[in-house]
Amino acid sequence: MTRLGNFRAYCLVALSCVGSFLFAYDTGIVGGVLTLDSFQRDMNFTAAEKANVSSLSASLLQAGAFFACFFAWPFTARFGRRWSLVLASWIFIVGAVLQIIKVNGVGAWYTGRLISGFGVGIATVVIPMYSAEMAPKQNRGQLGSMFQFFFTLGVMTSYWIDYAVAKHLESSSLQWRVPVALQLVPGGILGLGMLLTKESVRWLVKRGDHEGALASLTWIRGDEDHAIVKQEMDEILEGIREEESLTEGLTWKEYLLPTNRWRLMIAITLQIGVQLTGNTSLAYFSPQIFNAVGAGDNSLLISGFFGVVKVASCLFFLVFLVERIGRRGSLLGGAFMMGVFMLIVAVLTATHPPSASSGMTSTSIASLLMIYLEAMTYNLSWGPVPWLYMSEIFPTRIREGGIAVGTATQWLFNFTFSQITPHAVDNLGWRTFLMFAIFNWALVVYTWFFIKETKGRSLEEMNLGELGSIHY
Repeated sequence: MTRLGNFRAYCLVALSCVGSFLFAYDTGIVGGVLTLDSFQRDMNFTAAEKANVSSLSASLLQAGAFFACFFAWPFTARFGRRWSLVLASWIFIVGAVLQIIKVNGVGAWYTGRLISGFGVGIATVVIPMYSAEMAPKQNRGQLGSMFQFFFTLGVMTSYWIDYAVAKHLESSSLQWRVPVALQLVPGGILGLGMLLTKESVRWLVKRGDHEGALASLTWIRGDEDHAIVKQEMDEILEGIREEESLTEGLTWKEYLLPTNRWRLMIAITLQIGVQLTGNTSLAYFSPQIFNAVGAGDNSLLISGFFGVVKVASCLFFLVFLVERIGRRGSLLGGAFMMGVFMLIVAVLTATHPPSASSGMTSTSIASLLMIYLEAMTYNLSWGPVPWLYMSEIFPTRIREGGIAVGTATQWLFNFTFSQITPHAVDNLGWRTFLMFAIFNWALVVYTWFFIKETKGRSLEEMNLGELGSIHY
């Protein structure tokens, strides 16, 4: 692939991953905004209702996203990846506008969260699919990992925006409306930017537009005359013809074939595993969790640096590791180390309980260091890899449905953990970290027995079921 092709591939995937940034930013601001007295005053709820408002603010977004996955499935199959992302961005913008309307109560806020979730849900189905279908196999791992990288960028940005408004804006409506309104910027970039890109090559082939597919592939590879482009096009065509010959006349029953049932099981269990690591809970409610280990008044500042280390570790992974250690190795090592770090936090917090009067003790600092290391490990493993892996393993004919089911699973368990986490931290304390340690070590066993390596293989190699070299 030419330098121009590399540049175009990275730009296209980065632009689509603005949807991942939106997903992260929208979820990340919740924890900080809910700590602001100005938000509590404007939304007219009491301190006793705070935990419930916190859970609903996060979980309504996940509920909207869950149902959006099943809308995105037929929509992107019929209208393509680009228009799906354009639609997602404008739905998200409508939800963001509703969230910043000042009313005496949380009704409009909750409605906006639900609508924004619908837009985010569509985006999270389409982005991994679009990235995988347009990426060359030699750096598909890097491009696929950009979904998580932009997620970490969104989380980091939300943390620092929350910190800035808490410290530098007076306690007024503007204080909480600024971080919420800033969502409109990336939302607009995603919607307008998608109008300038090309449609997915494999979607065009699937629709029978071979001429359009070749033009799209030529553009994304950056070379009109290169024989490798024609060879890749022939491979894509042959792979899809092979799929069609094996599954002719099956339609939706393709999902029930043994090899595809196995793929669906892998996508579902991988996304459940992401939630079991505990990192979604850390991302949504980091100020509350840092308070639980003794951060006190520094929780928002510490959350800001928490975002920085996640960005740095994910960038390191996609630049240096993803195409070297592979998918399976990163999942194994990551789950084991995250379990170790969570166990250490549990032991430290149980043996040296934090108190508001003592401030930041050496034990608190050690616990925070372990949480930082755990988050860094997550972004070298279970953060980027499940999205990448899920986008790789499905045949073209059922990719929309397979990824939609996997993503819906992610949102369903996202919803569940958003409901559980604030109450778990309040009621279980240090046992919350012990629970996540056990979950992580269970994921080591799962990965060892069920996850196979996909590094360096084309989508067509993996997606021919029993004919391929990955025997699902």
